[in-house]
Amino acid sequence: MHAMPEMTTDRLILRPHRGDDYQAFCDLWADPDVVRHISGKPFTAEECWIRLMNRPGMWHFMGFGFLAIEERVTGRFVGEAGFHEVRRDMTPSLIGTLETGWVLLPEFHGKGYAFEAMDAMIAWADVNFASRDMTAIISPGNEPSFKLAAKLGFSEFARADYHGEVAVLRRSAARKAT
Repeated sequence: MHAMPEMTTDRLILRPHRGDDYQAFCDLWADPDVVRHISGKPFTAEECWIRLMNRPGMWHFMGFGFLAIEERVTGRFVGEAGFHEVRRDMTPSLIGTLETGWVLLPEFHGKGYAFEAMDAMIAWADVNFASRDMTAIISPGNEPSFKLAAKLGFSEFARADYHGEVAVLRRSAARKAT
C-alpha cells in the first residue's frame, strides 16, 4: 500500500480522509451549489459513504488520490483536493494522467483555499509523478474553476461530451506551476 501524505500550508492541512469526516463530507457532496457544475445532482448519504470509502482505495492502487482539506486555525473540514484516475469513457481519454480536482464547501469559496491546496498537491505530484501530465475537466459555466486552473498552469485543449459538455484541460509534466 502506498503511504498517504499529509501536507501543511500556511492556512490548511491536507490529510487522509477520516471516518469522522463523514457528516461534513455529506454536507459537501449533498450541497446543490457544490455539485451544480460537477454532476448537477446532490449525492445521497449512501453515495457519500461509498465515495468516502473510495478515497483510500485510489491511494492504495494508484499511489495518488484526494486528500481532505482542513482549516488549520479551526480544524474545520473545508473540502477535498487531489488526483484520481476515473477511467472515464470519453474522448480525449484522460487515462494515464493525473486527473485533478478540487471541491470546497461554499462558505470557504473566495478565500484562496482551493489554490493553496492544489498548489501543494501539484508540488507533491511534481516530485512523485514528474513524468505524468495532469488533466482536469470543467463544466463550461464554471468560471471560478477555469480561473483557478489557469493560475495553476492548466490550459484548455479540447471539448468533450461527458454527461454533457466539458472543457478538457492539461498541464504538461514538463511545466511547473507559476
